[in-house]
Amino acid sequence: MEELSRKPTTPVNLIRNEVQRACLDAAEGEPGFYSLTVPTGGGKTLSSLVWAVNHALKYGKRRIIIAIPYTSIIVQTAQVLRDIFGAENVLEHHSNISFEVLADFQGENATNASMQMKLATENWDYPIVVTTNVQLFESLYASRPSQCRKLHNICNSVLILDEVQTLPTDYLQPIINALKTYQRQLGVSVLFTTASQPVLVGKHRGCNPSVKLEGIDKVTEIIPTDFRLHERLRRVNLHFDDVVSSYDDMARRISQFDRVLCVVNTRRDAAEIYNRLPKVDGEMTIHLSRMMCPEHVAETIVKLKEALRDVGQKVIRVISTQLIEAGVDIDFPVVFRQEAGLDSVLQAAGRCNREGSIPLGDTYVFRLEKPLPPGFMSRTNSARIDMMDAVEDKFSPEAMTAYFGKLYGKVSTFDKSRMAERLEASTDFLFRTASEEFHLIDDNATSVIVNWRNGMDFVERLKEEGPSYSLMKRLAQYSVNVRQNDLKLLMQAGALEEVLENIYAVSSPSFYDEHVGLVTTNQWIEETYIL
Repeated sequence: MEELSRKPTTPVNLIRNEVQRACLDAAEGEPGFYSLTVPTGGGKTLSSLVWAVNHALKYGKRRIIIAIPYTSIIVQTAQVLRDIFGAENVLEHHSNISFEVLADFQGENATNASMQMKLATENWDYPIVVTTNVQLFESLYASRPSQCRKLHNICNSVLILDEVQTLPTDYLQPIINALKTYQRQLGVSVLFTTASQPVLVGKHRGCNPSVKLEGIDKVTEIIPTDFRLHERLRRVNLHFDDVVSSYDDMARRISQFDRVLCVVNTRRDAAEIYNRLPKVDGEMTIHLSRMMCPEHVAETIVKLKEALRDVGQKVIRVISTQLIEAGVDIDFPVVFRQEAGLDSVLQAAGRCNREGSIPLGDTYVFRLEKPLPPGFMSRTNSARIDMMDAVEDKFSPEAMTAYFGKLYGKVSTFDKSRMAERLEASTDFLFRTASEEFHLIDDNATSVIVNWRNGMDFVERLKEEGPSYSLMKRLAQYSVNVRQNDLKLLMQAGALEEVLENIYAVSSPSFYDEHVGLVTTNQWIEETYIL
């Protein structure tokens, strides 16, 4: 693994080297549970690989599995790993590619490579696997043979759970139970990596005494407390608004700064603020959300990074949903973040003065007039508010402990799927029922292919050739996930075509805007994690 010391010896890079060396030392430790808690910008991604590779070599582990919550980060991480270890050693597996569709075309339309890749994703028979939390944990509780074929290859492996704070609290107990079983009985070593480490050790109580979380007995933190990373990597002042703001208010505040990032919670909020910002020749105003297809998002981020390196580009204003908060290395002197959980606030703050090029940047946490969507988003924000007076330094590990303590206290269940009842307390093991109930995301979205760049050329190929692995992978880059109501509205507008069974396309360019992405006839769709 290339040492970061080959990069410029800035204070931040020197700290990143220290983190790598700590991971190298910790790799000698006995198999078990480990955590790597490093503030955003501290180089935890490469450092976690240093630990994983050396730990695997020391103890004869067969493979490294990296589970990530967001597909956008998976694509980026998998490419980095392919560059380091070679494409033949890295398997990228997530939900953007439907191998069930390929299975329906196993005749002359399916290539050998397609079927080999389908089997590879079922088996995970690669030295390095990059996947999603959904694929990993739903496989652990699956009842279908195609999903269970990979389980034996998880044995005797190293498992990295990136951005572990995003694990859903409603399913935290069965997730922890599965991890403890695979570690104790099947030789798996587990590394939790994040800038905002959740409390997974010990016992915790939810909103009433009957709601309990039985955590892990011991998790070894790799970074010594005397590293004081949250102090040494402090590059930002946090400011919390005590007033509410309208979309117009936020557009005016953002417009006061030349280089500024604003992160909001929903797609609609992103569009509303973006549409209110001034659009002036020579100034760059960018919108980012999952109303844009992955190819459009990636192209826009490349354009953004190039602009940030151009000292002649004075004005760069970005309005984005949470997709910018993890895995996107950008640096702004000023960041605005709509109110959210403390972990999300700190993720956004990690895009502020990331490289320490100024003494301190400023991150402002604001409230909009409309309430937050109910459920998890409101719960996490409420937990942040409740702990604000308990810990002064919001970047400290003590702040995260206080935050997750408040969050767990608002949870009505840590086992929404009732896994313990179905698999542990019952005399009859209800495997199929348990599998059907264990879904980390309640997502009824449908993927539609949009008219961006040459997306429709790939649609024509799909009509002529049928699906193949390479073609479906390309089409995934031109797709947007929409809710069922919006699917119906697109259908009513005559914009939707069912190209093949359950594969839809919106071919008219009038339904895809070059700045904001897919346009429907109704309100903007609320943002969710697309895993």
